[in-house]
Amino acid sequence: MVLPLLTEFDHGISAIDAQFHRPYRAAIHLLVEQDRAVLIDTGTNFSIPGVIDILKLKRIPFENIAYIILTHIHLDHAGGAGECMRLFPNAKLVVHPRGASHMINPTRLVAGASSVYGVEEFKRVYGEIQCIDAHRIVEAPDNHCIDLNGRLLRFLDTPGHARHHVCIYDERSQSMFTGDTFGVSYRELDVNGMEFVFPTTSPVQFDPDAAHASLDRIMSFKPQFAYLTHYSRITHLKQHANAMHRLIDAHVAIAQNANTPQSNRQSIISEGLKALFEQHLSVHGCRLSETEVSQVLRSDIKLNAQGLVYWLDHSTERFKSI
Repeated sequence: MVLPLLTEFDHGISAIDAQFHRPYRAAIHLLVEQDRAVLIDTGTNFSIPGVIDILKLKRIPFENIAYIILTHIHLDHAGGAGECMRLFPNAKLVVHPRGASHMINPTRLVAGASSVYGVEEFKRVYGEIQCIDAHRIVEAPDNHCIDLNGRLLRFLDTPGHARHHVCIYDERSQSMFTGDTFGVSYRELDVNGMEFVFPTTSPVQFDPDAAHASLDRIMSFKPQFAYLTHYSRITHLKQHANAMHRLIDAHVAIAQNANTPQSNRQSIISEGLKALFEQHLSVHGCRLSETEVSQVLRSDIKLNAQGLVYWLDHSTERFKSI
């Protein structure tokens, strides 16, 4: 048996590698308090066997999983939720109110993701998305709290990346589980303990004003750490929050400069983002080669460019799609 990568932190927090495309791309966070446990994000269906192996390694009975928490319902975060609910009989699924109906009936969610990735690629990456019994779903509006054996988890409504996004503040560890709201930070890009963090503007709900406001909301709690789904714990949060604000504005400027008639906007935006990241990584002191950086960031640049094109086309509308 080959176990997924596992990183242990203080306060009963662990990061389980979701084995999504490559190591250290997506984390499933396990939080244990006495005899109860929580999973924050699930990865895909293909991530769950690894989760099971880690639970067995840690001798955590399936019956002790109290909650499956989704930061949002994009399928690299929520694709394995149905399988988790099938396996863990006492678990409740906790999700933003805007996401609950799509967990009960994922038809639109699957259609939207398939339109981005293509039907065959969708099936290869995500498999079959299962419906979840409405009676096992807990909707978590802003400031909703759950009590895990006296350990309070507070939910914050944090749009910007998606309108169905929550972040979770853990009072015990003074940490924030941020999904994609605090951006993406891959451990390969760390330099002498300093992380490189950048926004994710993937389709279809990027909203720069909301993203700025959500960052400020997160920082108002003065968290010591942020646990990102891509990838796990980061420090230096004041510095990263300031950088994220600047990089969100830079993404917007690149998109707006590419928004000319008959231009290949996605290609122009992709090149602009590539140059932006190269510049910031150079200042950061990144030691990876250009080829290695491209391997790490290629997918994110593509998705960010797609999301920015969508934002250009819809930024004046009050759209309601997931």
